[in-house]
Amino acid sequence: MRYVQDSHCDKLVPDTEVHTALVKLFRAIFLQNLPSQNELLRMLPEATKSIYRPRFTHDHQSKNRSESHVTLEAGEILHSTLGFCIDRAPSYLDSAGIGVFVSKGHVQKGAVVSMYPGTVYQQYEPIFFQSIGNPFVFRCIDGIFIDGNDKGISKSVYRSCSGRDQLGPLKMCDASWLSAFPQNPLAVGQYVNNCSNERAANVCYQEFDVPEYFPVELRQYLPNINYSHDSQGPLRCVVLIALRDIDCGEELFSNYFTIVQ
Repeated sequence: MRYVQDSHCDKLVPDTEVHTALVKLFRAIFLQNLPSQNELLRMLPEATKSIYRPRFTHDHQSKNRSESHVTLEAGEILHSTLGFCIDRAPSYLDSAGIGVFVSKGHVQKGAVVSMYPGTVYQQYEPIFFQSIGNPFVFRCIDGIFIDGNDKGISKSVYRSCSGRDQLGPLKMCDASWLSAFPQNPLAVGQYVNNCSNERAANVCYQEFDVPEYFPVELRQYLPNINYSHDSQGPLRCVVLIALRDIDCGEELFSNYFTIVQ
């Protein structure tokens, strides 16, 4: 268990650092997929377009010259931007099933190492049937729930909500975490196993409310969506923060229980 004085103190790193890391990664993914973003780019404000115009012009000229466009995998983009890769694999713990490992590079203490994907439910919203036999329901300190199950009714609910909130080419969330190949490589946090007497926690959960100024073109990589279309307030996300330096080959272990004093 991890102890915090109150909900306002449950921050290992400032939200500004979380925001910076996510924007850095998401922008790199967006740039990699820029050739397929034409319709979306036309909808963006001129100030936002100017960020991507030099790269878009270069890619367009390269295409006209028949130059090959090198496509990077999501994990490679993660390594080039944040310095590490993570992957799912059988856990070191007996009977723990799948876990999450650092498969390349090195994670520094305080880094955003993963995200907990899923549908976000307010305390008053129905989650009973989704929760039956579901080990992937995460409860935030303030009572908000995130259903990170990528199968069954949970999967259907997430897909329905993601389609509901899409505005033309403008996606408000990422549904690819429901597959074996998420375009956001951090969106595997629901598979991080709980620590044990033999395996101490090396990451912990931190709630992150997406600010209004989060770039609209990058919201398509957020692996969370509100259950209700008219939910008030910012979108709740949960990130996993490294408690110490983590080397390649190590499995990630978290504290499932936080005690608020």
